[in-house]
Amino acid sequence: MYSKMRIVDSPFCYLTTRGRKSGKPHRIEIWFAAHEGRLYLMAGGRDGSDWVRNLRSEPTVQVEIDGVVRAGRARVIEGEADEPLARRLLAGKYQGWREGQPLTEWAQTALPVVIELSR
Repeated sequence: MYSKMRIVDSPFCYLTTRGRKSGKPHRIEIWFAAHEGRLYLMAGGRDGSDWVRNLRSEPTVQVEIDGVVRAGRARVIEGEADEPLARRLLAGKYQGWREGQPLTEWAQTALPVVIELSR
């Protein structure tokens, strides 16, 4: 199980998706933010990102943080209630964003994804 401190302090995670054509695992290193048992990611390449196309085809993913691997289900959350939270969390963690400041272009336009971790 992840400790809250390890998640907050970790600079990135490893996300493994299943290839939509090959069925083989594909692993990437990616920025993330955690909140209330969920992980949030954003794809600067939006739907052009292979990992996004993979999880749209097969939402079951694996996430590794500090050597601990957990399974989860991922989905795009654009237009959903969690979208603004995802943008603020990632902009705050990686770009120093604070309440009242405008979000950067990346934080405004990247495609937000949530991962619900399995228990």
